[in-house]
Amino acid sequence: MKIEIKEVNNRKSLKKFIYFPSSIYKENSNWIPPIYMDEWKFFNPNKNKSFKYCDTCLVLAYENNEIAGRIMGIINKRYNENNNEKNARFSFLECNNNQEVANALLTYIENWAREKKMETIVGPLGFSDKDPQGCLIEGFENRCVISAPYNLEYLPQLIENAGFKKKNNLVSYQIKVPDEIPDLYKKVHDRVFNNPNYEIFEPKTKKQLKQNIIPVFNLLNKTYASIYAFDPLDDEEKKEFANRYISILNPDFTKTIKKDETMAAFIISMPDISEGVQKAKGKIFPLGLFKILRSQKKTKQLVLLLGAVKEKYRGLGLDFALAYKILETAKKYNFETIDSHLILENNTKMRAEAEKFGGKVYKRFRIFQKDL
Repeated sequence: MKIEIKEVNNRKSLKKFIYFPSSIYKENSNWIPPIYMDEWKFFNPNKNKSFKYCDTCLVLAYENNEIAGRIMGIINKRYNENNNEKNARFSFLECNNNQEVANALLTYIENWAREKKMETIVGPLGFSDKDPQGCLIEGFENRCVISAPYNLEYLPQLIENAGFKKKNNLVSYQIKVPDEIPDLYKKVHDRVFNNPNYEIFEPKTKKQLKQNIIPVFNLLNKTYASIYAFDPLDDEEKKEFANRYISILNPDFTKTIKKDETMAAFIISMPDISEGVQKAKGKIFPLGLFKILRSQKKTKQLVLLLGAVKEKYRGLGLDFALAYKILETAKKYNFETIDSHLILENNTKMRAEAEKFGGKVYKRFRIFQKDL
């Protein structure tokens, strides 16, 4: 059967691109739809500043005049220049369980990348590592969490059959909230804050949270510099990224530590809103936001979004102090588990942190690559 590929070049075709996955996952209870209001902003070059330093290509695959798949191609020119690479990326790949469709989509992006003089294609990978990255290869029985990818079991095999090989794996840990916080955490926490130079800041309002977010991203840029696919946020992107999540972040789940008035460490987390987004069907209005906020109060899982300790302060117990504060809050809200979010498989330091607190790998993801 002939597969026809069409570029997304107007609002009507973009709407088809954004909503296509709902047809793939309509019978799957572990997939959660995106928040569609955010999707429209994400794919809008006037609102997503990442477009200004990236070449992009969005396409749909048609079989018998019916949409059978989608894919996005990205060339992050800023990242390539900073890392001396000639890599293109594929992202947001979704298709029916049909090798011909997968081949047609991937081949289209490969040819587009060759025309742009790229040497390798990697993915699934968005503008940066802060977008959903990787293809789920283990843990299909677990529900998706916000900002993490989900796909059906056949997708990684379709990618491999198209000639792609492993580039990197990522893992997610699930950590059980203990009935009693270990004494060691309390002792380290007290030792850290008995030093008058260290100060814990726990925002109580959205305003306080927003005021603190730029220093957090400044530290993020410094500490994540060596992580694969990380692209530092400029000032506009910091504001855009903050605005994307500020409406659903609860200040109680953000903790920062300052050393002599300078940001030394932070952790940002949020209650798992998966069930609420499912019930809202990805729509904020008219009642979607209410369903999402209500799910925050019912969930038993906390999701870690971002965290870092400034290099010069590592090994001093700040990680334990933050863990104590997060566990203290988790117990207050009766959470039972914590999702670590995605960690690179070879990031031994972060994996050791998760395992130090009893975490067990419960999902595994893969980024693939292919030489052009």
